[in-house]
Parts: sequence; structure tokens; C-alpha cells
Amino acid sequence: MKRLTTSEYIRLNFFQKILYKLACFFAAVFKLFADIGKGIGKGVKGLFKGIGKDLKDFATIFAKGSWRTKVSYFIFGFGNLACGQIVRGLLFLLFQVAFIGYTFTIGAGWMAKLDNLGDIGAHEEYSPIYDAYVRVDGDDSFKIMLYGVLSLILCLVFIFVWRMSFHQSYENDQLLAKGKKVPKFKDDLREIVDAKFHKTLLTVPIIGISMFTVFPTLFMVLVAFTNYDGAHDGYSNLYTWRGWQNFAELFNTTSSNLGYAFKHILGWTLVWAVFATFSNYFLGMLLAILINKKGIKLKKLWRGIFVMTIAIPQFISLLYMSKLFAKNGLINAFLIKMGFLSVPFDFWANTMASRILLIVINIWIGVPYLMLIATGILMNIPEDLYESAKIDGANPWQQYTKITLPYMLFITGPYLLTSFIGNINNFNVVYLLGGGAVPNPKLLTSGGTASDVDLLITWLFKITTGTESNYKLASVIGIMIFIVVSIISVIGFNAMPSTKNEEDFQ
Repeated sequence: MKRLTTSEYIRLNFFQKILYKLACFFAAVFKLFADIGKGIGKGVKGLFKGIGKDLKDFATIFAKGSWRTKVSYFIFGFGNLACGQIVRGLLFLLFQVAFIGYTFTIGAGWMAKLDNLGDIGAHEEYSPIYDAYVRVDGDDSFKIMLYGVLSLILCLVFIFVWRMSFHQSYENDQLLAKGKKVPKFKDDLREIVDAKFHKTLLTVPIIGISMFTVFPTLFMVLVAFTNYDGAHDGYSNLYTWRGWQNFAELFNTTSSNLGYAFKHILGWTLVWAVFATFSNYFLGMLLAILINKKGIKLKKLWRGIFVMTIAIPQFISLLYMSKLFAKNGLINAFLIKMGFLSVPFDFWANTMASRILLIVINIWIGVPYLMLIATGILMNIPEDLYESAKIDGANPWQQYTKITLPYMLFITGPYLLTSFIGNINNFNVVYLLGGGAVPNPKLLTSGGTASDVDLLITWLFKITTGTESNYKLASVIGIMIFIVVSIISVIGFNAMPSTKNEEDFQ
């Protein structure tokens, strides 16, 4: 798309400017996805290139390496032991022995059952001792998937350690060929606490992230391809692989009510995220501008009043507001007493009323945070900019759109993006406040039902805690949330002024 010069852009009318900006936006989005595609292509190409390089190194090192290195291909750490690196060699050898012992005693059995996640579940067999049928434990699909995947990951670690073993032996060969000494254990310790101390510090966090974030995420993704639910718990009734059937059901809007429910809840989730984010953002900014305006007295008092809203725990505030607008709550009692209503109005049974109420109350609890953030930023905008704008004849609206708003967006762009993503997954506000909302019969699915104010994250919670315990569906929804959030994050991060125009506010 051809970019207009500044003079060409100024000559456009209002609607032409809007169309031009929309065209620029979609062109940027298209370019972004094209760049992502190129990046994925380069990544795949780099992966195969790296594998090819490793295979080449495998053959080269075996051909050129010493006898110690050749033996290291079969006995881990042999080259280290032969060169006097006792601790390194023993650690390599210990890992090999432990891996072989685990694989041939336990791991192979788990991996062998991964294809169907078990053959025989818990059942009853006749016991001659008790002269009766007794329960006998069978396979456990959950444990098979858990330990089977762990065993596969351990196999990948084994390959990495094996590669490291003969590579280190070959490095020792090169050092000895040059007449240099190979590093000893004390040299390794010195590197761990000095030259490579950054790696030492990062080791524990990386292990923690792998164990408590990466692996659970991988396990959750695999659940989406099974029939794991309340009827197939993996113990009394085994579950098995289903392939892409769960995804097909979720996107089937013609013959499955599940597809309709997903489309309906996804649409409301995005609408909620837009309103919840930008209403708080602009109203909080407006409140900060009004309080900071010259001539306003008792500024600290006004700020303190608004901050009181967030001083009370959100859990208490949301539950109180939920009961306040209940059918038998104080609001209905007040409206009936004042003659505005003859019968109680059920706010949480009406789709439009419940959604508006949710957004308004979220503004009440969210605006003070933005007011405080905006106050700090507004105080740092140079007054010279406003003085120059006034001299040039700029009105307050022009000063806001040309100075205040660009400055705020530049500083708070990353916060605005994370706030939007946070509102997509805003479980607390929607669940605690909208917990009394009446379920919508149109959203009845095999995983339970949802109300018109439910987001994908609260729907996911209800699916997993209901009587059906539809974990497979919850896993699919979790994957879809990740995809939606990832796309929005990539587009938003590349479009925000904080990353596009870093030099403008230096």
C-alpha cells in the first residue's frame, strides 16, 4: 500500500482520513501475519538445518575423535574420566545408568501404553480367599498420559546429554592436541560461581518454569485430543484419543449447540474486554485531568475519596454489589418504594441489563487505578508543550488529542495491552459479580450451561466443576483462549506507539 505524504494526508477530508487509517491498519495487520509466516518458515528451516548440522557433527566427531571419544558414544562420560575429569564423568555415567534403569523397569511400560492410554480399567475378579468378587485395579489413563509424556521428555533429555558427553570428550581431544590442560573440577566450580554465574542463577527458575508451567500446559493441550470427562475419568472408565473431534464439535455451529455457545460467549468476551479496558482507561484519564486542572481545590481529598473504592477488598465489594442488585436486593426495594417499579426487576435475568451493570460496576472498581497511573504521567508532561499549543491557537480538545493522549498512549501502551488481555481472562469480577446471573437455556451444552455474562474463562471453570466435568472441552477452550490472546498481543504490541515510535518521546 502506498503511504501518503504529510501534505497529501492533510488535504484529505475527515472520512477519507478514517478510511486511509483503516487501510493502513489492515495493511499493517496483513504485513504482520506475513512476517509471522516468514518467521515460522525461517524457524522450521533453521530447525532442520540445525538437525542436519548435528547429524554431520555426529559423524565427523566419531571419525576424527580419539578412542576415548568413540567409547563416549556408548559409555557416557568415558572421555571425561579418561582425561581426569572424574566428577563430570561420574555425573554423565550416573545419568546414563539411571535413565537405562528407569526406562527398562518403568518408563518403557508407560510409553508402550500411550497409543491407546490403557487396555483394562478397574474391574471385579473372583477371589478364592474371600470367596467373592473383589475390585481389582487396572490401567489408569491419567497416569499413563502423565508418566508416558514425562518419559518421552526424559528421552529427549537423554539425547541432549548424550550429545553433550561426546562433544565434551572431543573438546578435550582438541585441548590435549594443542598441549593444553583439560579443566578440572575446581575449574568447573570457579566457572559456576564466577564466569558462568548467570547460568547458575537461571538454572533453578528454568527448571521451575519447565515443571510447573511448560509441562502442565503441554499436558492440558494433550487432554484436548482425548475424551477425558466425568464419564471417562481414566480410572474406573478409561479414556482414549479422539484426534480433532473435540475441535470439530466446538466449531460446528449447525448441528451442535456447543458451537453456538462458543461463538456467543467468545463474542461477549471480546466486547466485554473492549468496554472494560477502554472505559476505565479514558474515564480514569479524564478524572485525573479534572483533578489536576488548575484552580481545583482539595485535590488530595478528591483523590483520597476515589482511592477509598480500591481500599476495600475487591472480593467483598463485588459480592456486595451482586446482592445489592439482586431481585430481592436494596436497589429493587428502593425503586419500588419510590414508585419507579411496581414489581421487582431481575437485573441478572435480563441480558442487556446484566451486561451493562457488569461494565458499570467494573468502571467503579477500576477507574481509581487508572486515575492514579494517569496522575503520575500527566504531572510529567512538560508545560511548555501546552503553552506553545495555546499560542498556536489550539483549543482544549486539540491539546488533548495532539499532546496528552499521544503521550499517555506512549507511556501506558504496554499496560493497556496487558489490561485488555487481563480483562479477557477477568475471572474474579465476572464470576463474583455475575454469579447470580440466570443461566441462558440457549447456551445449554454437554458441559453444562452458562449465563449471558459468562466469559470463556468462567465458562471453562463451570465446565470443569460441574457434574459432567468436561475436561476435554475445557482444554479445547483453553487452547482457543491462548490463540485469541496471542493474536491480539502480537497485533497490539506491534501497533502501539511504545514500540513503533520510541524516538518521539526520548
